Amino acid sequence: MSQEILNQLAENLIKGKAPQVKELTQKAIDAKIPPGDILDKGLVAGMSVIGERFKRNEVYVPEVLIAARAMNAGMSLLKPLLVAAGVKAKGIVCCGTVKGDLHDIGKNLVCMMLEGAGYKVVDLGVNVDPEKFVAAVKDNKADAIGMSALLTTTMTSMKTTVDAFKEAGIRNSCKIMVGGAPLTQNFSDEIGADGYAADAASAVDKLTELLKK
Repeated sequence: MSQEILNQLAENLIKGKAPQVKELTQKAIDAKIPPGDILDKGLVAGMSVIGERFKRNEVYVPEVLIAARAMNAGMSLLKPLLVAAGVKAKGIVCCGTVKGDLHDIGKNLVCMMLEGAGYKVVDLGVNVDPEKFVAAVKDNKADAIGMSALLTTTMTSMKTTVDAFKEAGIRNSCKIMVGGAPLTQNFSDEIGADGYAADAASAVDKLTELLKK
């Protein structure tokens, strides 16, 4: 019975049906299914299917946003229970678009995908200067940061941020991930970042891999 509810939850999330996801999340809570299971086997299971389809170009940005909205509908009921049950996030990630850059669709997608995979995300917004990234990591005891840039002119701010982490003496305490249309793996290597992802779904896989090391 409980597996059936979780399967329905995942299926409705994939279809982006927010009201049904909220209803089924409540149904799962009422059926006394552990909050961690509702998260992993229901919401995250559905979101990871969307992530895989997104990677294969079977769904596009609008479908991902709709699925994420459905996930948030379920999470609004689940978050207090997860906290109460002491269910820990997989990790804490601070994400932001770098200084001088105001593009946020890519960053928002990455934030949604990470939340959908069970990470706690601190969204720093756009035009984030290096000092703000450093402060956010210290304040949140973050495991990683994700930096996004959509302009070749703002990519240089990523290196400045990596250098700021070195100066602050916390370079080794967190992983640095970069992404955005003009970026390449070579650029990521050159500036001394830990990882590069070409799209939002790959960002989740890359981060999970980095945090395991």
